[in-house]
Amino acid sequence: MGGVRFLDLLSKTPRKPISTSLCTRSAADYSQKSIKHQILCLNPLARSSSFGFSSTPHIIYRSIHADLTPKDSSFQHYEKNPEVPKLQQDAAMICALLSSRPGSNADELLENASIEVSPSLVAEVLKRLSNAGVIALSFFTWAEKQKGFKYDTESYNALIEALGKIKQFKLLWSLVNDMKSRKLLNKDTFALISRRYARARKVEEAIAAFERMEEFGFKLEASDFNRLIDVLCKSRQVEKANKVFDKMKKRRFVPDIKSYTILLEGWGKEHNLLKLDEVYREMKGEGFEPDVVTYGILISAYCKAKKYNAAIELFHEMAVKNCKPTPHVYCTLINGLGSEKRLSEALEFFERFKSCGFTPDTPTYNSIVGAYCYSMRIDDAFRVIDEMRTNLVGPNSRTYDIILHHLIRAGRTKEAYSVFQKMSSEPTVSTYEIIVRMFCNENKVNIAMQVWDQMKAKGVLPGMHMFSDLITGLCHEKKLDDACKYFNEMLDAGIRPPAKMFSYLKQALLDEGKKDTAINLARKIDKLKGTPLVVGGQK
Repeated sequence: MGGVRFLDLLSKTPRKPISTSLCTRSAADYSQKSIKHQILCLNPLARSSSFGFSSTPHIIYRSIHADLTPKDSSFQHYEKNPEVPKLQQDAAMICALLSSRPGSNADELLENASIEVSPSLVAEVLKRLSNAGVIALSFFTWAEKQKGFKYDTESYNALIEALGKIKQFKLLWSLVNDMKSRKLLNKDTFALISRRYARARKVEEAIAAFERMEEFGFKLEASDFNRLIDVLCKSRQVEKANKVFDKMKKRRFVPDIKSYTILLEGWGKEHNLLKLDEVYREMKGEGFEPDVVTYGILISAYCKAKKYNAAIELFHEMAVKNCKPTPHVYCTLINGLGSEKRLSEALEFFERFKSCGFTPDTPTYNSIVGAYCYSMRIDDAFRVIDEMRTNLVGPNSRTYDIILHHLIRAGRTKEAYSVFQKMSSEPTVSTYEIIVRMFCNENKVNIAMQVWDQMKAKGVLPGMHMFSDLITGLCHEKKLDDACKYFNEMLDAGIRPPAKMFSYLKQALLDEGKKDTAINLARKIDKLKGTPLVVGGQK
């Protein structure tokens, strides 16, 4: 099916609940589930006319293939979608209100709102505010005073996740003590805190947070040690994770196959095949034979390292050992071969996938869409999407992210924006980010700001990278007042700016003779770093 027909049908897709997860299953699935936060949107953007595009003298780019109304949002601006559950609609409406006036607190913004508070609503809002720790704390403090509020573990953990992202570690432990007094503390809480420390490159503190579980009355088990190793690996601290593993094994816990697969996945993501093979040999030396998850991780590692022939050999080894490949294994090979423009081989694995009795699901179709896109066969990718629609398995927001990414890379930006406008699934923050970055690269920051405002009016809040893209684009176009406005909004949300972006903004201000503004922004950053937040009336 061609692109024109695809665009005509985009808004007619029958809706059906589908999984939006990518075709990537980590070793963490092998152990306890970690808390995951997903930002949901409610409505596609209002349809508007196409915009012109110019050349791209500066480029802001991030790959999506590595492991997006007016400013004064109100109830009148918020358009409800009857297909979305009321809980999600209410949560998005609250987030839209909370982000409508940066710097204001929740008491002011929600004063006249008719909101029926419930534990599930509070948790949903906090998850959506994961990228805005200061706003999340303000909302939590407001919610505590409302009728219907009830403290629960889910809300506390969501707040801890948001505050951990802005490095408010002292406050995290205050919340842990509060949870303990209310008997709401669980092991997930410590995993969240360890992860936030690890991602802030505070590895020793991450390990100490894990060990403090015993201080709070929890008994450490093998699954907890596995989770610590997994947290470190996923935070790009694989070498340290391996050292922790070596230090603790057989002294504090007995490793199982999960322990080894976590390390294998970590080294695979680092493209370090020497260490991966070393861990694999040790695993087999301890008497563990690879299972389907292990093979999946090994195949993924070799694909990431562009050792596709070795990955295919492992696939055939599975057959010799009577280890039936899962859809995830096929997906990994299709993605890898597709990215290398070995399209015919990718399609062969897709046919083999179907011949084994598997029914293509959304992640599998997405891998085929990506494979066609890498070979710039966009019309064939549209045909696959048509098939997804026919089989009621998509497209989902990830499908659109893939299509948009490749259209933009091919310079087909006008077509990309048309696809975005006619999305039949709801844009996520990553989708908005792709479009905002595209307009910034096209020197169309005014349109980027329009998309930004429409996004926020639907209760979707930007993260650090999206702020950075827009502020950088505004600096490039000498719109420094707007750049400072968004920079202040970023700080008001508690997000610390990347050093490179602030350096660019500061130099742009100095070049325009605005030294005082640059100094004031620098002071505000220092204040953000040095001022601990408190819950409610705590001092």
